[in-house]
Amino acid sequence: MEACSACGVPAIRVVHIEASTDGEDNGKTSQERADAIINSLTGDPVAILLDTSVKGVQGGTGVTFDWDVATNLQNSGLPVLVAGGLNAQNVQKVVTDVRPWGVDVSSGVEGDKVGKKDVDAVDKFVKGARSAALEAQKGF
Repeated sequence: MEACSACGVPAIRVVHIEASTDGEDNGKTSQERADAIINSLTGDPVAILLDTSVKGVQGGTGVTFDWDVATNLQNSGLPVLVAGGLNAQNVQKVVTDVRPWGVDVSSGVEGDKVGKKDVDAVDKFVKGARSAALEAQKGF
């Protein structure tokens, strides 16, 4: 991030959020978790990509994190992209609830073979994200 900032190159900062698998979140509220992310930023990212981490495993877990953290970051004026556990069944909810700058999906649109994308799942994901985004814009 520092190198990008020094050169004037726009960069997106990735932050892995530990997902609670037992209902515990170390006693911190979503606002406290968002504040900790803001306070830890180095450089000046154009956006933050929030992804789920489960016990040190990053990516492909199918688990979502507490989207209220994303909402709090978004409300602070920092553009947020949401990743982690997204699929065609939940993308509309995250877009409607968080109104993120963007969403990111990979394993959530894979078919039976790991790493191979399912065309129908991709189509449903994109259509769901698009329809939720259009609906969310109606209030402006």
